Amino acid sequence: MSGTLYVVATPIGNLDDITLRAIRVLREVDRIACEDTRQTRKLLDRHGIARPLVSYHEHNEQARAEELLTALEAGVNIALVSDAGTPLIADPGYRLVAQARAQGIAVSPIPGPSAVLASLSASGLPTDAFFFGGFLPAKKTQRRKILEELKLYQGTLVFYETPHRILEALDDIADVLGPRRMTLGRELTKIHEEFLVGDAAELRATLAKRQSIKGEITLVVGKGELPAADAMPIEAAFEKLLAGGVPRMEAMKTIARERGLSKREVYQKLNQQ
Repeated sequence: MSGTLYVVATPIGNLDDITLRAIRVLREVDRIACEDTRQTRKLLDRHGIARPLVSYHEHNEQARAEELLTALEAGVNIALVSDAGTPLIADPGYRLVAQARAQGIAVSPIPGPSAVLASLSASGLPTDAFFFGGFLPAKKTQRRKILEELKLYQGTLVFYETPHRILEALDDIADVLGPRRMTLGRELTKIHEEFLVGDAAELRATLAKRQSIKGEITLVVGKGELPAADAMPIEAAFEKLLAGGVPRMEAMKTIARERGLSKREVYQKLNQQ
């Protein structure tokens, strides 16, 4: 009988932010796969846990995944943890979990801390619908492309960002998304936890005054206003495009793209009696 792969969420800062179930599982498994054994050892020592550790990170993920899968098939129980928060959320682990599922090995989530949810819960921004984009691309062109694609998304946006790129990222957010309400969370749950509120330009101005910017950063961006063109009824906008020589299918695609709708929704609205 094969073992179980436990996906265990660990603290994002404060080492006391761990569930009783997570502590129990970490004590009972045969081994723990982690990004940085030194970082995980600090957590285990804090809670009196002594289990074998094996490194599992982006540089050895493919080879180590095969090794761990072999152990799981042999009946070994393994806990997968990241340096902080919930594994696989902008962290390694996808390959291992996907292959375990494909091979019929049990995968059990042990939920807990997540910087995404912690940031959202304290942001003061709507949380009924949100998009998590992980880390924004390092290159400006790619970063702006992603932001352009998300411009019409009618929900809150959440991104991770690094201290050395935060000013550039805020510049691009201001240029592409405009003056949206934002919350910047830094060093969540740690001693120097900080939240800044304002639009992208205001947050950039605040950070630019500092001698240095340190810590892990989460950006929560509120949704923007729909384009003014949306005030025009879809039928009128469609007829206007047709009058301008735009083919019917292309006109429907244009309206769908501008209003954040599917082509099917546009078609149904145009054909309502």
